[in-house]
Amino acid sequence: MQKVKFNTRYILSISLVSALGGLLFGYDWVVIGGAKPFYEQFFHIADQPAMQGWAMSSALIGCLVGAAISGMLSDKYGRKRLLIFAAFMFTLSAIGTGIANDFTVFIIYRLIGGIGIGLASTLSPMYIAEIAPASMRGQFVSLNQLTIVLGILGAQLANWQIAEPIPDHFTELDILNSWNGQMGWRYMFWAEIIPAGIFFLLMFFVPESPRWLAKSGNESKVESILMKIGGKEYAVQEYNNIHESLKGETKKVDYKELFEPGIRKVLLIGIVLAAFQQWCGINVIFNYAEEIFKAAGYGVSDILFNIVITGIINVIFTFVAIYTVDKLGRRALMIIGSAGLALIYILVGLTYFFHITGVALLVLILLAIATYAMSLAPIVWVVISEIFPNRIRGAAMAISTIALWTASFLLTYTFPLLNEALGAAGTFWLYGVICLGGFIFIYKKLPETKGKSLEEIEKEIIKE
Repeated sequence: MQKVKFNTRYILSISLVSALGGLLFGYDWVVIGGAKPFYEQFFHIADQPAMQGWAMSSALIGCLVGAAISGMLSDKYGRKRLLIFAAFMFTLSAIGTGIANDFTVFIIYRLIGGIGIGLASTLSPMYIAEIAPASMRGQFVSLNQLTIVLGILGAQLANWQIAEPIPDHFTELDILNSWNGQMGWRYMFWAEIIPAGIFFLLMFFVPESPRWLAKSGNESKVESILMKIGGKEYAVQEYNNIHESLKGETKKVDYKELFEPGIRKVLLIGIVLAAFQQWCGINVIFNYAEEIFKAAGYGVSDILFNIVITGIINVIFTFVAIYTVDKLGRRALMIIGSAGLALIYILVGLTYFFHITGVALLVLILLAIATYAMSLAPIVWVVISEIFPNRIRGAAMAISTIALWTASFLLTYTFPLLNEALGAAGTFWLYGVICLGGFIFIYKKLPETKGKSLEEIEKEIIKE
């Protein structure tokens, strides 16, 4: 086949629409942190640690539900319809969380938002992987991670701008009776309505995944979509590849296939990488930024500024990943990320151990975020969206994403306990050991997938 001239503008436009699911994932995940000091006073849970923890982690339950149903439902109804449903759930959650006057109602809408996160975190990268040509798939799937970090930064900036300044002498009662305590936290959640509504409307204008259409028997639409992507010759070649990979397969997913030797091996890779992306420990910096920077000697105003800096670094180095993923490859970036984080965590632990505070720790934290943003954060999503066979991709992606959110829950829940038992130094050293283990696993088990079609990857990994 001659060199294909791809319709990059078309591929980029539909990828960006799908990746809005990632933006909402990032925003919904982080916005609650800025609202926390205010809704806790409003709902009178500031002195109830169990309720505080439930408010922060309840969305994770929804994430698990969303991830669990995403595989079955997307294989039955398609990627597009489920992404539209995810957009609706984000919109409903943003409205409902902001109007809640009862803590139970607040939790219900956080659970609904979590379902949206669980669906989008599975389906957005999977949809892009099934649309994008092999030579540029890594870059386009990485767009999903870029929108996630933009959503995180957007939430951090929105929280910072919406909240009115709080004088140091304010008591908890003053905060409760302030605009922040009554209305400010609501606007933080309501700000999500705009991107969620845009996502919902635009998803009606993107095509369904050609690989799902082929699996579902809608073959007449497959070539039409592929022609828009790369022209007639590309469409014929890709159609034949997809058709060959599905030959002899039934439309209905047989979950027993997941435990066949070849697929079991690649499913294990997906599960381990998904869990490792969380257990590498970087997300405690986002979830517990106040505690981490306070321990480093920073005041409240400095902490808010530092949090915004972490968001900016996160965005900048995600661009590095987008630029390098199809050049250096997935495996190389994952190796660099896991080894780099292991080293940085050793140094972070030493700063806490020797009570070194201020700029030195801030620089190491920013280095950790930069390393994560250019490696594990986006590349894990790229890998798990492309290593599974067409016929069971939805189910396998769902299982991997469930592993990711379970690991995220365990990370979020255990950090305060580890911090108390081991101290900040011991906790970061433990994360360093986990990163070393991840490095060994990636070095030994992860094959390189850059530049290969999804069907070629299936032949090489599954059928070797």
